[in-house]
Amino acid sequence: MSSAVLVTGGAGYIGSHTVIELLEQGQQVVIVDNLYNSSYEAVRRIEQITNKKVTFYKADILDKQALREIFGRHPEISSVIHFAGLKAVGESTKIPLDYYYTNITGTITLLQVMKEVNVKNIVFSSSATVYGDPPIIPIPETCPIGSTNPYGRTKQFIESIIRDLCTAESDWNAALLRYFNPAGAHPSGILGENPLGVPNNLMPYLSQVAVGKREFLSIFGDDYPTKDGTAIRDYIHVVDLSKGHLAALKKLSEKPGCVEYNLGTGHGSTVLEMVHAFNKAVGRDLPYKIVPRRPGDVTNLTANPTLANNELQWKAEYDLDQTCASLWNWQSKNPNGLEDCPGEAPAEAVIKYI
Repeated sequence: MSSAVLVTGGAGYIGSHTVIELLEQGQQVVIVDNLYNSSYEAVRRIEQITNKKVTFYKADILDKQALREIFGRHPEISSVIHFAGLKAVGESTKIPLDYYYTNITGTITLLQVMKEVNVKNIVFSSSATVYGDPPIIPIPETCPIGSTNPYGRTKQFIESIIRDLCTAESDWNAALLRYFNPAGAHPSGILGENPLGVPNNLMPYLSQVAVGKREFLSIFGDDYPTKDGTAIRDYIHVVDLSKGHLAALKKLSEKPGCVEYNLGTGHGSTVLEMVHAFNKAVGRDLPYKIVPRRPGDVTNLTANPTLANNELQWKAEYDLDQTCASLWNWQSKNPNGLEDCPGEAPAEAVIKYI
């Protein structure tokens, strides 16, 4: 029996692009997503791009019985890539209980069911926000961690939970992927980021300004100690990021225990540099306003990706201009994202016990 990968949150932005890469590498994939912040249309687009059928279940990772049923239906699952969770820094400061419950309890529930069915390989979607306001730039994995917001703290706590599990039970293997700022879209222009409501991140917001859905971009603070006063982030193309998950999955076959890697380019860009790069892709200057800083934001999050480059044989390949061009290609072809194709999951794919 050939093995399969369970992808939680596989209809989301990074999850869907990772599923494409898995399918194109010949892997079997089972997606679990509750479609809270995603659309079944993303699954249809995955199938369109890869010309392969995808096994999909609409279920919540907080629903232990639903997870048991999915693993029971698919004894071929041998590893999990875990994306599912709430993911906005700003929102997490307003509704912290929702973030702690969904992200931490959901992960514990998933791990408990994985243990029951003896699936002990997991790639976890962590975040550079675990570093808080880092004292070292670019940031190595050895940098002290201590997030400045509830979202980042959920990632930090989950990392500790998985690390403790791997220490207690030596047959577990985990890769904790701390990634920086995902951006861009699939080169086909068929799939990209599809935020529901007001985007929480710079690039999808800027692209909605470009298609006229938003009046202007708000830049949160111009008083940071940087070349132009705006915060610095390491923007990594979503396809590069997705390939990093495949490299991590391959690493788990070596039974390394618990390992962590930064997935970033190693090149920091200010917010204004990103705005100018996207203006170039669009062919005109887009309006923006400077507004006060957001709580929890820090000056600089730039990766040192050397460990992933060396141990995973992985390296980000897209540059800033290519990333912006792919985003504009997606948004200009899909001005409303996936909203024009409301994706209802087929009834037989819905599994719910809670």
